[in-house]
Amino acid sequence: MLEKLMKTDAATRAEWLSCRRQGIGGSDAAVIVGLSRFGSPLRLWADKHGLGGEAQETEVMRQGTDFEEYVARRWAEATGKKVRRRNYMFRNTDYPFAIADVDREVVGENAGLECKTTSVYNKSDFENGEIPPAYYVQCQHYMAVMGYDRMYLAVLVLSRAFYHFVIERDDAEIAALMEQEKGWWETYVEGDSVPGPDGSEEDGAFIRERFPDSDGGEVFLADRAPDFERMQELDAQIRELTSERDTLKQAIMQDMGDAALASALNGWTASWKPQASRRVDSKKLKAEFPQAYADCLIESVSRVFRYKKAD
Repeated sequence: MLEKLMKTDAATRAEWLSCRRQGIGGSDAAVIVGLSRFGSPLRLWADKHGLGGEAQETEVMRQGTDFEEYVARRWAEATGKKVRRRNYMFRNTDYPFAIADVDREVVGENAGLECKTTSVYNKSDFENGEIPPAYYVQCQHYMAVMGYDRMYLAVLVLSRAFYHFVIERDDAEIAALMEQEKGWWETYVEGDSVPGPDGSEEDGAFIRERFPDSDGGEVFLADRAPDFERMQELDAQIRELTSERDTLKQAIMQDMGDAALASALNGWTASWKPQASRRVDSKKLKAEFPQAYADCLIESVSRVFRYKKAD
């Protein structure tokens, strides 16, 4: 049975974000199953617990919102179908951990419409019917929550083309997806566990924001010894690979000599051209304008991670 959590058309962004913390949304589902390019389990955990501050609306998010009505109209024009807004955040009592705020509902069908706006840099082959896995998971999530038989997907590739697809309900995939979402919710939201980071810059930034200072204390990480060993191995490999790459690069540069361009078999090309750049000569500035230099200094403090093995 569907429950209405909140009326979305009258809500502020802060209210909408707060309501989203009450469950797993469609875009969250792709994060949980590891198919999202724009989120991580750690960041999702932080959001559901209200940590890390309010998520700022990016330009991509703003364009997606602003173009939603246009995409919906294009889809209606292309298919001859009609759509309507629901203007509510919904929860299904069969899946109390899952929520849905669908873009549009299709009139006369038990179906919804998901509107997407993306850039020409999206590598999905929309022209040949390829649907990005994250979009597919999101649509199956909405069908689970809303009880739809199908979802329609409309995609505007900015300055290039408009595509639309039909995604039929797959009860087996929905069951598997809901099981994963349920486990994630019980483990990381209702439980005390915290997801591990994924190595992204975003996760690194979040960890630094969450723990900006140290208390001078010490902890014993009994189970992390293998991680330290692996980091040491990887650092050695990185140094070795970097040296090998730089050696190859220098050999090519030596062969190029005074030439600006080079080519090789199999379509490889290289360029080596002068490129102007500007920087402040800090030594000269300090010597000739010491007060200006002092006035422009910015002091910052951050925690620096280092590791070593005792002799």
